[in-house]
Amino acid sequence: MDLLNTLVDKGLRRELPTREEALAVLATSDDDVLDVVAAAGKVRRHWFGRRVKLNYLVNLKSGLCPEDCSYCSQRLGSTAGILKYTWLKPDEASQAAAAGLAGGAKRVCLVASGRGPTDRDVDRVSETIRTIKEQNEQVEVCACLGLLSDGQAERLREAGADAYNHNLNTSEGTYADITTTHTYADRVETVQKAHAAGLSACSGLIAGMGESDEDLVDVVFSLRELDPDSVPVNFLIPFEGTPLAKEWNLTPQRCLRILAMVRFVCPDVEVRIAGGREVHLRTMQPLALHLANSIFLGDYLTSEGQAGKADLEMIADAGFEVEGAGEVTLPEHRVEAAAGCGSVCGSHQGCGSHEGTGACGHEGGDLGGTAAAPATQEPRTDLVAVRRRGAGTDLAPNA
Repeated sequence: MDLLNTLVDKGLRRELPTREEALAVLATSDDDVLDVVAAAGKVRRHWFGRRVKLNYLVNLKSGLCPEDCSYCSQRLGSTAGILKYTWLKPDEASQAAAAGLAGGAKRVCLVASGRGPTDRDVDRVSETIRTIKEQNEQVEVCACLGLLSDGQAERLREAGADAYNHNLNTSEGTYADITTTHTYADRVETVQKAHAAGLSACSGLIAGMGESDEDLVDVVFSLRELDPDSVPVNFLIPFEGTPLAKEWNLTPQRCLRILAMVRFVCPDVEVRIAGGREVHLRTMQPLALHLANSIFLGDYLTSEGQAGKADLEMIADAGFEVEGAGEVTLPEHRVEAAAGCGSVCGSHQGCGSHEGTGACGHEGGDLGGTAAAPATQEPRTDLVAVRRRGAGTDLAPNA
């Protein structure tokens, strides 16, 4: 297929595809999905070999969020029966993180519900970061605390944070249809603040909310422009008790096409399969490893994931290997660009070597634009399990 050959060539050169090419990937048929996976897999292996990075979520504060994000089980007005608890103590968070690290994770993602942290919250998280780092020298720590105020990213970095996650989630044109309590521009500004503070920026999307192909391409091209080091791809988990509970728009094949499109647009960044892979990819999860080079191990924020042992077996059976603590995730040119850019750029744009030739995860209605793909599967509500173990409980975590 000429399209796929062109996209492979561009991916190996870090050259941005056209919007038409990205849309064409999403429009390919189910009969062609293995060809699409094989092509995007060449780009993935060129930049990341057969390594799979493991990340582990620790939900520091669950539920009772004042924001109204339609996809979120922790949102204002949610009646989902999730765990609700206030801030974990640093030792509790460190113990939770230890389970993921013992399972092979090299990055711990510290997440808290809410619009954004107060200065006192930043103090709490900073103490937690220091505690985790003291007990695990090589661990990477990513914070995900919502919208940041001036100076907060710098304080997190001083405490030892390596990265900050804040997802764009969907396209700018349709953002107001899923959230009204903050704006798309607010999210962009927080990613830029993380960049400016010298943190590795992590920003991604949620697919399956009723968006059109154009919306998906819009948000991924916006992410390419923001230039995060990692792009988590969430697939909506339709929790009962949330406005999007009836949105079952994804098939395993569509999920694979979305991941392939992200890989072609962002060839040399860490593409992470995040929330919802068990619900929507199901038995085709191993194929997704040919597209993404990173996954979350075990459970998510408010839902249960595949058993950690099963994750490790899946990686090995598919012919991949877990990335070691001493291995560098990103290609050399991105590492050098980050070191050279430092904390003065405000964004990696303009640093040069992040561009090609000439150029962590919250869990995941009609968003406008062109019509979304019709639902082609029966709702698999049996696969949506509320987390009842790990952080905030007396039960051992799944790692």
